[in-house]
Amino acid sequence: MRDMPPEARPREKLLARGPQALADAELLALLLRTGLRGQPVLQFAQALLAQHGGLRGLLQATPAQLARTKGLGPAKRAELLAVFELARRALAEGLRQRPVLDSPSAVADVLRLQLADRGHEVFAVLFLDNQHRLIALEELFRGTLDQTSVYPREVALRALHHGAAAVILAHNHPSGAAEPSAADVALTQRLRQALGLLDIRVLDHLVVTQGGCTSMAQRGLV
Repeated sequence: MRDMPPEARPREKLLARGPQALADAELLALLLRTGLRGQPVLQFAQALLAQHGGLRGLLQATPAQLARTKGLGPAKRAELLAVFELARRALAEGLRQRPVLDSPSAVADVLRLQLADRGHEVFAVLFLDNQHRLIALEELFRGTLDQTSVYPREVALRALHHGAAAVILAHNHPSGAAEPSAADVALTQRLRQALGLLDIRVLDHLVVTQGGCTSMAQRGLV
């Protein structure tokens, strides 16, 4: 970046015009600081984004996936993973300040960042207090999800651990299909009945895809 005019360099551009003036690759280049031999850092950042399908895909990258990326040593991987986790926590922190049901778009943002780009199904639970504020978000089950692989007892134990008064269930559809399946509906009813015995309400079950979140409660399925 030394060959670039000062006003076009990401750091100087950010300080002069603010971070919103920078493209994704420019922001990433600031974190990476150095590129590869024959590939300046800005080109390296662009290639990294392309390799992972854009910024959202990069945010979803696992430590193992980053470790397989040429040019990302332990220090750079650690910095990227730290920034990604800060982004997730910042979004989740907003849900702890007010009732989750008052901010459905924030819930969708958190879940998309957490689940949308996974290559396998993940079942997660948002544990809420009696004012419907977020206590914790946990991924409980992975793989092919059905009534036999998601255990109500485990969900109940985690809810009791957190002292939750209500929960929102969520899982992703890697296929991109936004519609809840018959198995999704059956699983929701099974969990609703089990948690109801403990006076823990199931407020919703969200199906997460890259395109957004589908609310089963809005469909009258909860």
